[in-house]
Amino acid sequence: MKRDTNRLYELIDPGSPAEILAEIKNILLLIDPPPDRAPIGRVYGDIMRFFSGGYPGYRASNTRYHNLEHTCSSALAAARLVHGLHVQGEVFSPRLVELCLIGTLFHDTGLIQTEEEVEGTGARYTIGHEDRSLAVMAKYLAKQGYSPEDIRDCGHMIKSTELFFPMEEIPFDSEEVRTMGKVVGTADLVAQMADRNYQEKLPLLFLEFQEAGMEGFESPLELFRKTEEFYRKVARKRMTGVLGGISAAALDHFRARWQIDRNLYEEAIKYNIRQMKETVMESLLQLSIVSGGRRK
Repeated sequence: MKRDTNRLYELIDPGSPAEILAEIKNILLLIDPPPDRAPIGRVYGDIMRFFSGGYPGYRASNTRYHNLEHTCSSALAAARLVHGLHVQGEVFSPRLVELCLIGTLFHDTGLIQTEEEVEGTGARYTIGHEDRSLAVMAKYLAKQGYSPEDIRDCGHMIKSTELFFPMEEIPFDSEEVRTMGKVVGTADLVAQMADRNYQEKLPLLFLEFQEAGMEGFESPLELFRKTEEFYRKVARKRMTGVLGGISAAALDHFRARWQIDRNLYEEAIKYNIRQMKETVMESLLQLSIVSGGRRK
């Protein structure tokens, strides 16, 4: 059966880690010079072990919003963005493309608890989880024989996902590493906001915020209501500003890989925002009806 290419999630099933890995490997073959796909496959497999509780020293992931699906979708987004930039004419070393994908795969591992951390869920580490993720990555890559320089550069890429940390304070070793950091930061945002189940997952994000003690949201409905504002004032502003407009490279990827002349991430995000607004309006209408009935 022919897939509906009008929808982002019909191209690759976001619920299938195996299908996502196969597509990432396909994309790497489109990049010249092509990175070695074997290390990516090994790290990808270990990330699945981290999230499932099969990696020594760590409990299974128990954050339901920042989960394995988000991590795999972010890695796919990163590969697509790197390919899009390649189509635009940029050339990257295979080493940094590999580290870019590794950084994306590890960017939320700080939300996974160690065996000694038994209270609550990993959501309690939401604030500062990027530095925890960096530490998990550093320990893992050192064990795998990666150099201190590799670990440093990969760490700077992960730091690029911290929303309110100034990018100019990250001491990137080169402009190429900085670009890879922008890719990782952008992939995290677009994978999150283009998620096909974004609306259904937002209440789960609210619960994570509650456990982390983050203020500003009194209810899931308020989180729904503030989503458009977050996108306009934080996510989109960051993507078009300090992240250098890297998200636009997705269009070049979809053109070259799928012959689709549209940025499907952008379309999916706009669709999700519309759905949020409709949900808020419907909820407010229901509250108004209920309140009116009570006054009578």
